[in-house]
Amino acid sequence: MYTRTALYRNGAWVAPSSSERIEVENPTTEQVLGTIPAGTAEDVDEAVRAARAAFPAWSSTPVAERADVLRRIRDGLAKRQDEIAETIATEMGCPLRTSTKIQAALPQTVVGGYADLLESYEFDTRVGNTIVAREPVGVVGAITPWNYPLHQITCKLAPALAAGCTVVVKPSEIAPYVAYLLFDVLHEAGLPDGVVNLVTGHGPTVGEALAAHPGIDAVSFTGSLRAGSRVAEVAARNITRTTLELGGKSANVLLPDADVSTAVKVGVANAFLNGGQTCTAWTRMLVPADHYDEAVDLAASTAAGYRPGDPLDPATKLGPVVSAAQRERVRGYIRTGIEEGARLVTGGAEPPAGFERGYYVAPTVLADVDPNSTVAQEEIFGPVLSVIRYTDEEEALEIANNSQYGLSGAVWSADQERALAFARRVRTGSIDVNGGRYNPLAPFGGYKRSGIGREMGTAGLEEFLEMKAIQI
Repeated sequence: MYTRTALYRNGAWVAPSSSERIEVENPTTEQVLGTIPAGTAEDVDEAVRAARAAFPAWSSTPVAERADVLRRIRDGLAKRQDEIAETIATEMGCPLRTSTKIQAALPQTVVGGYADLLESYEFDTRVGNTIVAREPVGVVGAITPWNYPLHQITCKLAPALAAGCTVVVKPSEIAPYVAYLLFDVLHEAGLPDGVVNLVTGHGPTVGEALAAHPGIDAVSFTGSLRAGSRVAEVAARNITRTTLELGGKSANVLLPDADVSTAVKVGVANAFLNGGQTCTAWTRMLVPADHYDEAVDLAASTAAGYRPGDPLDPATKLGPVVSAAQRERVRGYIRTGIEEGARLVTGGAEPPAGFERGYYVAPTVLADVDPNSTVAQEEIFGPVLSVIRYTDEEEALEIANNSQYGLSGAVWSADQERALAFARRVRTGSIDVNGGRYNPLAPFGGYKRSGIGREMGTAGLEEFLEMKAIQI
């Protein structure tokens, strides 16, 4: 049902250069869903050539025409929303309720948002006697992960197309089928040949060839710190512009006057969203000593509501993690946390009862976590929450900033100004105050080792533009 045999290049589905295949697993059943092509450096080269040839014409298309194309893509995604949601739930285990509301719906918002942005964005501005012209950077290589397999493509593809760039996409080989659905939509939307291209395959082969290709003008990568470091290293040889969206270890800080019940419930939901496989997850809950026991008890009772289940069941809130390797990684972190002194409140490293098959991890809360311990410092990428005690606000700030990452976070207080003042001192690319909702028009990205550059909104568009100063 899911097997795909072709790559997409120059406006058509084409045979790959190699007969090698990659098996794709269903993490719920541990069975093979199907296969995809294992692309090669030759396939990357052909795709880049196609994108390079298409760039002059696409980059000169009227802005209104590019906006119309984006709206056709948005509408095509909307028509396939149910199929997209079910595909993502099947190939990476995200519960259908989340897959429908976020995984399938958010990309529509993103693509449509860039169409709207084009109506007001000024590509030319004046500074004295200078016209500052913003022009498309060229051919973009987009390398994307498995945890939000459609959104992470569209938040690169949409602004790149809006800017007038052409694109080569390398999706994760772990959850690749929704990328094929997207390219079906792109084909139906009638983009000119070569504007969008798809090469599936392994990261060390296809991803590396794309990042290293001299015909690529910009690389946009989302994934692990290790892989992102390698992408940056390879791309630097050609002085290729690089945008990196990497890991996170975000702090959820309950100030002493916070509504503990609300903050804990929202915090647990955030930490366990998508099975904890979210780079922005608030995986460190910082609680003042006076409210610590109450918060731990609330976290445990809230976690109990995240019973593992079949991701295709609309009632399921927690599906499997994406693979056997990820399951063992997460369980290993839980064991390490306990060995280093954390108290297991609920969950643990053993398989959840009744789930001997499938890559399931029990929703886990660890208390009395040392801020310098492994589980407080390293990104786990599973349904594991660390609860950390602090004595005063300055210590809370010190713990929140005690991380190599700086992607997201949260702060709660009955006094919004107090919360805002704290939020400004946290070294992170985004932070939610009292549960502030996600805004897809705002810049998204991180400080420190969480990455370089920004996605989403105007900032995301400008990652794919060059500035030219024209003196008159």
